[in-house]
Amino acid sequence: MPAGPSLKEFLATAHDNGTIPGDLEQLLAETVTACKIIGYNVQRGGLLDVLGAEGHVNVQGEEQKKLDVITNDILIEHMQQTNLLAGMASEEMQDCLPAPEGEPKGRYLLVFDPLDGSSNIDINMSVGTIFSVLPAPKKTTPIVNEDFLQPGTAQVAAGFCLFGPATMLVLSFGHGTHCFTLDPDSEEFMLIDPAMAVPKETQEYAINASNQRHWHAPVQHYISDLLEGVEGPRGKNFNLRWIASMVAEIYRVLCRGGIFMYPRDNRNPGSKGRLRLMYEANPMAMIVENAGGTASTGHGRIMDIQPEGLHERVAVFMGSRHEVEYVEGYHKGYSEEGVAKI
Repeated sequence: MPAGPSLKEFLATAHDNGTIPGDLEQLLAETVTACKIIGYNVQRGGLLDVLGAEGHVNVQGEEQKKLDVITNDILIEHMQQTNLLAGMASEEMQDCLPAPEGEPKGRYLLVFDPLDGSSNIDINMSVGTIFSVLPAPKKTTPIVNEDFLQPGTAQVAAGFCLFGPATMLVLSFGHGTHCFTLDPDSEEFMLIDPAMAVPKETQEYAINASNQRHWHAPVQHYISDLLEGVEGPRGKNFNLRWIASMVAEIYRVLCRGGIFMYPRDNRNPGSKGRLRLMYEANPMAMIVENAGGTASTGHGRIMDIQPEGLHERVAVFMGSRHEVEYVEGYHKGYSEEGVAKI
């Protein structure tokens, strides 16, 4: 498909026809500009000496890469200058960051994972930036953590940039899912797919198979049935894919279908999952649903969850509608903790 309008032109048209307000148009453009700066640092990682570990762990208890810290700082510093936000929250920060006192405040909150898949950065695999835009409450006092605790259905926009062989931008503001690619000559994102559509059927699945012994029974049974292939209950062969980068996994699902899974398991009984609801699951759910796919915990719609904390985790089954519904069927006889219902 030949490239269409630039992102700037696309957003301007959406504003002109009343799809998005002017301040959201500006906010999305500025967020993408920050993503371009992140892409510059990712592509020149070795030359800029920004690869490797930082030597600290983040709020999630994960080892921070140098680029985790750098990309987080890029987003914060760039977006604070826009005066379009009331506050920001990041996977890399314990608490939210309200707009500076004395500065104009915007109508929105920005939530982001500055560098998804950062464990891949040192081996030159695809990584990306995920972001979500929420409405800010109408208040005169500074934004606090609780102001971000809105279900995914409250999102006004979501997107991600994928830094791979090409730099891709996938964006949704509730009227479809749109795909752009960065033209290295003009340094502009150009529209290549105005309406991404996830195929309803699939023969591909993505899951970290090394965790199989920890999975709850419904996931064990589901994967076992897939592995039996054409001779099994599904009557067709499935291919396993795993990149360990959610942005890359979801981009593949958007392009050719499939199901991406990161289920709850037995390693940490007190945790509801591995992926972060606010920074990863909700924005990706909005993107996938607006492309005709489905996003579930196995027990219900991800975007219907009322968050209880900024860093809440959740089980994720996301992709082709019929396959996600099939997975939900396996979970019907079990509690969210994986215990069989009597």
